[in-house]
Amino acid sequence: MSAANPAATAAQRSRTHRIAVTAMLSAAATVLMFLEFPIPFLIPSFVELDFSELPALLAAFSLGPVSGVIVCLVKNVIKGLLFSGTGGVGEMCNFLLGICLVIPAGLIYRYKKTRSGALIGALAGAVIMAVCSVPLNYFISYPVYTKFLPIDVIISMYQEIVQSFNGLLARAGAPFAFPPVNGLLSCLIAFNAPFTLLKGLLDTVLCFLIYKPLSPLLHR
Repeated sequence: MSAANPAATAAQRSRTHRIAVTAMLSAAATVLMFLEFPIPFLIPSFVELDFSELPALLAAFSLGPVSGVIVCLVKNVIKGLLFSGTGGVGEMCNFLLGICLVIPAGLIYRYKKTRSGALIGALAGAVIMAVCSVPLNYFISYPVYTKFLPIDVIISMYQEIVQSFNGLLARAGAPFAFPPVNGLLSCLIAFNAPFTLLKGLLDTVLCFLIYKPLSPLLHR
């Protein structure tokens, strides 16, 4: 009977660990994706905030960008199969935006494995996600939304938020006002891109807060 190859055994344990942690983070991301909530004073109520990219970001840092992409894929496949109000289009956009965050974060951290490298990677990913949210929403998400809500109604929802902002600014004596939004593209640039950036930044902050306590589990 031949002895087990220590290198092969270690490699097998490493693969098993990667699969187990990726599965665990995918499950957590799926749960978080269902725990979404609106922020109506920042964005129309049909656009909701969730923190389901947080486990994907943890996977990208601990296991590499491929694991982060897998977490993004699994959570959206499960959400799309169980409950999708957009025929899978919303989940597809969520997946594409998620990988815009985790791939830059994971790649930059892979080549600069320091706290600053992780921060730079996460910030770069958040900015890329925010920029990409404009064309993805314009060409993919909102054409589906307009099947349920007329485009004029959608734009009016953004305009109501602008009016609320300007009312607050006027009462505060501010010498400037929020510029008007008259079309879908200007709405996406003025609201969705900053909202997506905020989402990425919140995921980054939470990741930095919990990564160290979870590190033994993620790297064991």
